[in-house]
Amino acid sequence: MTIADPTVVDRPARRPMLLVGAPVAALVIALDQATKSWALDHLVGHPPRHVVWTLQLNFSLNSGVAFSLGRGAGAVVVPLAIAVVVLVLVMSRSLGGRLAGLAVGLVVGGAVSNLVDRLVRSQGGAVIDFIDFQWWPIFNVADASIVVGGLALALAATRRSSG
Repeated sequence: MTIADPTVVDRPARRPMLLVGAPVAALVIALDQATKSWALDHLVGHPPRHVVWTLQLNFSLNSGVAFSLGRGAGAVVVPLAIAVVVLVLVMSRSLGGRLAGLAVGLVVGGAVSNLVDRLVRSQGGAVIDFIDFQWWPIFNVADASIVVGGLALALAATRRSSG
């Protein structure tokens, strides 16, 4: 009789993660790119648009990383983002289930979509931001996905280690 190694996730257990993660990543990329295109078409050259409470839509270009940290560090941001995507994908191999799939999809989708901005859009390597609470740095759908996905990934890892 052999005892199963609890650190090894079998293929059937990883399947829900892949089935959830890939479509979530695709959805994040599509939604983020669509909202950034809308922001380019409707916010550039206009004053901020009030939505509710302190939320306004306000076009901004971010040449740094999340929350406008490291402005002008574009040469470092692209390789760093690629490394984060690879690291998340490698680390996720030890996780399984829908929560991990959702988390990985959110993080990878957000990182890839911001990379698309830096490498494909003609904004000088900057990312388009437009969600502005006025008391928090301006961000976009991809940034929000990365943060929520990172928290969900930590929760999935915690569940795995305590289960």
